[in-house]
Amino acid sequence: MTAVAAPSWGDRWNHFSNHPVGHWLMTKGLSILAALVFAVIATRVIGWSARKISQRLAAGEEGAGAVRSETVKHRQAVASVISSVAIAALYVAVGIQIAGQVGISVGTLVAPAAVLGAALGFGAQRVVQDLLAGFFVITERQYGFGDLVQLTVTGSSSDARGTVEDVTLRVTKLRSGDGEVVTVPNGQIVKAVNLSKDWARAVIDIPVPVGTDMNHVNDVLRDVSRAAMRDDGLPELLLDEPAVMGVESIGLDTVSVRMVARTLPGKQFDVGRRMRTIVLTALRDNGIGEPNGVSATVGALGTASEAAVRPEDRRSPQPAR
Repeated sequence: MTAVAAPSWGDRWNHFSNHPVGHWLMTKGLSILAALVFAVIATRVIGWSARKISQRLAAGEEGAGAVRSETVKHRQAVASVISSVAIAALYVAVGIQIAGQVGISVGTLVAPAAVLGAALGFGAQRVVQDLLAGFFVITERQYGFGDLVQLTVTGSSSDARGTVEDVTLRVTKLRSGDGEVVTVPNGQIVKAVNLSKDWARAVIDIPVPVGTDMNHVNDVLRDVSRAAMRDDGLPELLLDEPAVMGVESIGLDTVSVRMVARTLPGKQFDVGRRMRTIVLTALRDNGIGEPNGVSATVGALGTASEAAVRPEDRRSPQPAR
């Protein structure tokens, strides 16, 4: 009885390569695998390039000022959109190539694609609306990376407010003051308020008692404006000297005096906090706002009480006999 020799690796490889399945895997299968690997690598390269461009644009502005310019923010947004569109086009091209390798003719897909497109046109109106709105957000430079914005969204009871972290054709991502990431579809944005475009304004309302000498208050606040331009760190954030606007409103107990200061974009809140500290110190040093006797409201109540006393009670008491 003769022993049958086991087939060698060469024989097995020849048998596998000559088999229809093996031949397909060696030809079209490798082509599909190469297309998928290329798509993955190209996607990573596109994303890496977009991040590098964004970082280089941001790094180029760090030494020039405290905030990024509108041009840099717009270029960062455009780079993000271009990378997204490039990845989508890459996937479409790879899908067409794979379909051709599998044996599906692209021409035969025209009619089904038309029917599918009509069906999706009714069901994906919101997506198309988001894409169109995102296109105009980018082209009109409504906001960009790093901008502080307040977005009014349809169907929401409160506005979305935060710093723009990402802008695509479909959504805008904001980082709120609490650290939360808010994703807003571009098609649902009714109004976009950019709080950090070109320049911003810090508004400081100072309440003082009604009986205070307003000329003295205005003189003290003008001194505060001049002192702000010499304060440590404030001149770098201010575009010009703060201005005293005067009386803004009158209440029962207090009068509100307004100061405004033009600042670098996005720095109005920091400037406002530091200006309030300087104003509070100046008012305290000049004795403004401290209790100085009976207030106007108490005096008015006293007058009303005296008027309510009966006439006979106003008579001077008769001396005892």
